[in-house]
Amino acid sequence: MNVSHSPAPAAAPGTDAFTTAAGNGALKAARLYLCTDARRGRGDFAGFVDAAFEGGVDIIQLRDKSIEAAEELDLLAILKESAQRHGRLWAVNDRADIAVLSGAPVFHVGQKDLPVPAARTLLNGNAAIGLSSHTPEQVDAALADAAGPAGLDYFCVGPLWATPTKPGRAAVGLELVKYAAAKAPSDVPWFAIGGIDHSNVDQVVAAGASRIVVVRAITDAADPAAAAASLRSALDAGAS
Repeated sequence: MNVSHSPAPAAAPGTDAFTTAAGNGALKAARLYLCTDARRGRGDFAGFVDAAFEGGVDIIQLRDKSIEAAEELDLLAILKESAQRHGRLWAVNDRADIAVLSGAPVFHVGQKDLPVPAARTLLNGNAAIGLSSHTPEQVDAALADAAGPAGLDYFCVGPLWATPTKPGRAAVGLELVKYAAAKAPSDVPWFAIGGIDHSNVDQVVAAGASRIVVVRAITDAADPAAAAASLRSALDAGAS
């Protein structure tokens, strides 16, 4: 099946991707961000991440609290190879030590995880750092951090709808997307996240988001490449 996808960056991002203008540009150009677990039940991690990148995903984050560090590093090596082959980005969640050891170009934290200044120190400028935000006040704080010389590189807004990947986290709805869209300058990347799929992505784009993070919309798909391409088309249509 033929699927459309966004052009790859001129050079594949590496460990020090965000010490260069090209690496920073790759993040700012990213539109479709995928979080996936280790896919233990299916045993198809390598093939899955390849298909997702082929369909148009720009960043893939491995987020799986059930695996040990050694297994995570093994899977990240697979993810890294796939990302570099496709000229895309890949991310580590929460664990700065794992990010450093794996050479991840993107690192993501939540509000109660490692503080951004501490993460920046540990990563030594070798990765972009992103932060989850759930309230207007947290969006404002993220924007303030992004304005600093050693602050955030991107932030996420959500969860828009209740999702089993974040049990107990209250949905924030589309109003927070509208708030971020009104507040964020064009040079600060931000992503809408939480329960986004093919049935509601148009609403998210209409609310002002040009970038999204998805999980089940691709991880549960029978054809991950086609699912990614469909979401990408919705984002592209919203931008036209």
